[in-house]
Amino acid sequence: MAELIVMPKLGLTMTEGTISNWRKAEGDTVAQGDILFDVETDKISNEVEAKLGGVLRKIIVEEGTVDIFQPVAVIGDANEDISALLGGGVMPVAEQVGTPADAGAAAATAGEASVHAASGRIKASPYAKKTAAGLSVDLQQVKGTGPQGRITEGDVRKYAIEGGSGAAPKVKISPAAAKEAAALGIDPSGLHKEGRIMKEDIRSIAAASSQTAVQAAVQEVKRVPMNSMRKIIAKRMLESQAVSPAVTYNMKLDTTALGALRQQLKDTLKVTYTDLLVSIVARSLLEFPLLNCSIEGTELVMRNYVNIGVAVGLEEGLVVPVVKNAYQKGLAEISQDVKRLAAGARSNTLTSDDLTGGTFTITNLGMYGMESFSPIINQPEVAILGVNAIVDTPVAINGEIIIRPLMNISLTADHRAVDGAVAAQFMQKIKAYVENPALLLL
Repeated sequence: MAELIVMPKLGLTMTEGTISNWRKAEGDTVAQGDILFDVETDKISNEVEAKLGGVLRKIIVEEGTVDIFQPVAVIGDANEDISALLGGGVMPVAEQVGTPADAGAAAATAGEASVHAASGRIKASPYAKKTAAGLSVDLQQVKGTGPQGRITEGDVRKYAIEGGSGAAPKVKISPAAAKEAAALGIDPSGLHKEGRIMKEDIRSIAAASSQTAVQAAVQEVKRVPMNSMRKIIAKRMLESQAVSPAVTYNMKLDTTALGALRQQLKDTLKVTYTDLLVSIVARSLLEFPLLNCSIEGTELVMRNYVNIGVAVGLEEGLVVPVVKNAYQKGLAEISQDVKRLAAGARSNTLTSDDLTGGTFTITNLGMYGMESFSPIINQPEVAILGVNAIVDTPVAINGEIIIRPLMNISLTADHRAVDGAVAAQFMQKIKAYVENPALLLL
């Protein structure tokens, strides 16, 4: 029995998802567990599996944002009547009956309808649309030869040269000239000449337009739509700047002792500076709960637990998986969590639970040589710690100039909850733990 496939709810806070890619095409056989399509949410990208087998009879939403539980496709038997589920939409190919000849004609008609009518838009490649506009070709009149009847640039050019309703007149061109035009990217249908277009005509036009082409290439503007993740990042960062009166504080730390601790542990446990800082910050936040709170209206929401978000940069954006209950965990468990979450972020296997519940965030740009920056608060938190590069720096100790590895930390805090003095004391506490990690044993 045919069933509607709906946009699934992939997390407690999810209200909509964006379909970015279909893994199956209409008419494909689908087995239970096959990946149907990819969904981007404000947190992560997910693969949606088929819950039942059958034939993908209809894709209702090809791409775009859909509310949860709204229908996006229909799966059923190959010859099953799905008109009731579609609400009287275009009859699928498999439902059209008649003689074999009639079936072939019906298939062609349904295929053309799926290209030109279903969802009210024409399936054509971006370059085909651009070429059609330049040649004044009506795409409604063009028969597509691409996958699922998609119109290609070649279909448009063929239609334009052969002539037709709304198309440019047929061009008289020698085979050599046609080959030259294709090699130089020149459209012969736009040339006006009495008689046949020859190879020399094509070369003359190419030479005359070469300088213009170079200028156009230099001045070209390309507009790239933001993906779902980037849209959410843009929205959240703008909201954060509008909501939080933020102040950034910077302090240099001597990492000599912390580096020595890493060396002592390397044979037993390989830890990063981020692992160590997660442990140190979790411990410090218990002593400065204002840095670990959030604001709701006129109330401060205080917490007796610490969940540290660790920012992970991806090619398509930024995610912040959360080390839960970091204040209760030892260094080995924190290191394991950080590595697992970072790997999950890069392989797109994080769950919604991995990305929610943070009370404070750490973002590290030290590996890029950054020495100072102003991180933006991850709402609804009230503070975020930026970690910078460790730089060998000459310092004066007991009247002598000594080279020491110094690291700058940058704390951005919401001044509604955190005054400058509290922020400074919090950073002093981190400095004390970094420069004398034995204090963590107390």
